Amino acid sequence: MLDKMISNLFGAIFGCKFPKVIQKMINRWYVSYFKIDMSEFWNPDTYESLNKLFTREFIKPRDIDSDKSSFISPCDGTCLSCGSSVGDLAFSVKGMQYSVSELLWNAISDDDMQKGYDFLNLYLSPSDYHHYHSPFDIKVKKAIYVPGRLYSVAISKLKKISSLYTKNERVILECEIENTHKIWLVFVGALNVGKMNFVFDSRIKTNAKANDVNIYKYDDLVIKKGDKIGNFELGSTIVIISPKGLIKYNLSELQKVKFTQSIGKISLLGE
Repeated sequence: MLDKMISNLFGAIFGCKFPKVIQKMINRWYVSYFKIDMSEFWNPDTYESLNKLFTREFIKPRDIDSDKSSFISPCDGTCLSCGSSVGDLAFSVKGMQYSVSELLWNAISDDDMQKGYDFLNLYLSPSDYHHYHSPFDIKVKKAIYVPGRLYSVAISKLKKISSLYTKNERVILECEIENTHKIWLVFVGALNVGKMNFVFDSRIKTNAKANDVNIYKYDDLVIKKGDKIGNFELGSTIVIISPKGLIKYNLSELQKVKFTQSIGKISLLGE
């Protein structure tokens, strides 16, 4: 498919290491063009490729909200939509729906779906920090790789392509909070995203030639709030699906968010 060919090509180009003088010019142009705030990162001249710049790490780690009930943003990005599903349907942006069961590869039973679910869609632009972290103390039960297209997830495309999230390649993490409440973290691939990486399992391969759904199960995989889960090799989208009322979000549409920022509270903790 053309979208995967383009993404593979861009991934290869972004990983190229040009002569230092040229690389500095490329990096400076990228930072200037996308208006990237580099105050928490090293000087752009120090990155040996665009991919290294994309996947830049903080010089000094950000402080994690210590409130036990605080649910933090897993990334830097923009809240595209946040709300409760209507039956099986959630919104990617205003007016554009997608099926929650399709997004999660039917991981939710019909009975549970009837109880209702909340959704949050976070968009990471090319200028954002590209790593993603655990928004809460979670136990990962399984990771599901779902092959698919690599359409752009920019707002303009979300308004044109119906159910875009369910068409794109994605990795679904089925998790538990307090060994009781299930939540799903969905990492959606996109055009020009070289690949998605997951620090806890190198077997998960994205933007590959795979045509089959792959499921990886875990027994004791616990990821603490703020710990790294992985990274995109360019901007993309994270969708969080949770039982209705479990997370009380304090977000509005198109609000900018930062990793470690409290974006809600776990209201049913311990129930």
